[in-house]
Amino acid sequence: MATTEASSLVGKLETEVEIKASAGKFHHMFAGRPHHVSKASPGNIQGCDLHEGDWGKVGSIVYWNYVHGKSTLYPLSLLNGEAKVAKERIEAVEPEKNLITFRVIEGDLMKEYKSFVITIQVTPKHGGTGSIVHWHLEYEKISEEVAHPETLLQFCVEVSQEIDEHLLNED
Repeated sequence: MATTEASSLVGKLETEVEIKASAGKFHHMFAGRPHHVSKASPGNIQGCDLHEGDWGKVGSIVYWNYVHGKSTLYPLSLLNGEAKVAKERIEAVEPEKNLITFRVIEGDLMKEYKSFVITIQVTPKHGGTGSIVHWHLEYEKISEEVAHPETLLQFCVEVSQEIDEHLLNED
């Protein structure tokens, strides 16, 4: 599921999620209407606001409200994760590749990481319907005591599955 680089401050984590929705529709959810992600995954994403620029344009600034760190042992618990924020700049958008890259520039992740970049690329499945969502997290921790963000990767998997369900219900 995930791969990590050597134990240093710099790391990469990746995962792939198989979905039934088209690559273009999934990509458009992050590039064209990320403010709808909270409708698809309300338990994980509370909102996404545009602070500067235009949706899906390089250089634009988006502000996410999300809940991270949920308990898998007590999924219905009120102590079900912490409300967090992330201010991100869109660094790359390649519609022909269904790719978008976000750089976290402020927020909770910056308390533990010097840099954090999230790339989402969606490719149509070969020889069938559906797509593969490839999440790529690149980061530099502020110290060795900071954990690699495996729980954030699992968060990305959950959000992908919920967006997929949402997109299929829209049709």
